[in-house]
Amino acid sequence: MTGRYLLRRLLAAVGVLWAAFTVSFVVLYLLPGDPVATMASGGLDGEPLPPEQLDALRARYGLDQPVVVQYGHRLVAALTGDFGTSIQNGQDVRSAIIEALPPTLQISAAGLLVAVVFGGTTALVATYTRAPWLRQLLMALPSLAVSLPVFWVGLVLVQVFAFGFHLLPSVGANGAAALVLPAVTLGLPTGALVAQVLAKSLAQALGEPYVTTARAKGVGRAGIHLRHALRNAALPALTVLGYIVGNLIAGSVVVETVFTRPGLGRLTVAAVGVQDIPVVQGVVVFAAAVFVLVNLAVDLIYPLLDPRIGAAS
Repeated sequence: MTGRYLLRRLLAAVGVLWAAFTVSFVVLYLLPGDPVATMASGGLDGEPLPPEQLDALRARYGLDQPVVVQYGHRLVAALTGDFGTSIQNGQDVRSAIIEALPPTLQISAAGLLVAVVFGGTTALVATYTRAPWLRQLLMALPSLAVSLPVFWVGLVLVQVFAFGFHLLPSVGANGAAALVLPAVTLGLPTGALVAQVLAKSLAQALGEPYVTTARAKGVGRAGIHLRHALRNAALPALTVLGYIVGNLIAGSVVVETVFTRPGLGRLTVAAVGVQDIPVVQGVVVFAAAVFVLVNLAVDLIYPLLDPRIGAAS
């Protein structure tokens, strides 16, 4: 691995974070409506706040300044990890994200486990079996799973396993049982992506000359599959790992809403509803940072699995 290779990846990571911050700021700024007026509508007595109090709130959150000045102040503050306070409830954005993070990490980790097990098993069995009907069936499953909307899968699972057979809870975040349905809902589409990529890579790897050589040396089918082909076929699957992690975090918005679970998803939905710019920006940049770190780790692992990549870069 060369220093130039590492520098290029680091610069790309910084560029993605800056783009995420800027795009989220522009999109939120262009949304119609006044976040302060939305927050203060109704007031404590059911009456709108007077204009002077609204102006005071806008000045407090810096929303009375030109948009370029707001962008500059927020960008400089974000470089130190300060995303300000929530317009909705005055809570520090960093604290709000830290509080909402554990349930989301829990469901994301469980979803990733489901994705890896489902995707890896499907790809391995589909490329190992000698039964054409089973191979075709397993190869068709990923396309079907990817095409299903996440919220629809969640509603079907709730209807069958919670309301139909009364095996698992439909809502809440208490206990491991409450994690099963959200994890399966989140993990099936991402697992299907893993299965598609890994199955194609395995099929290609099994036709390589080194596999023929291994067979000539008497290595069994299972040994060729797991020790020789899987290692080379894992590179493309590793490539989609960053996308999968980003997809899990994005999917948590839907899953946490369907299953009434706390987390970053519900925090984001509530913030978007009232145009709580600091909270939405904090969550977007955090999600982008996770995405960037995972992809950076993948980029650094590449040369370890295939030294030709680092040398070529």
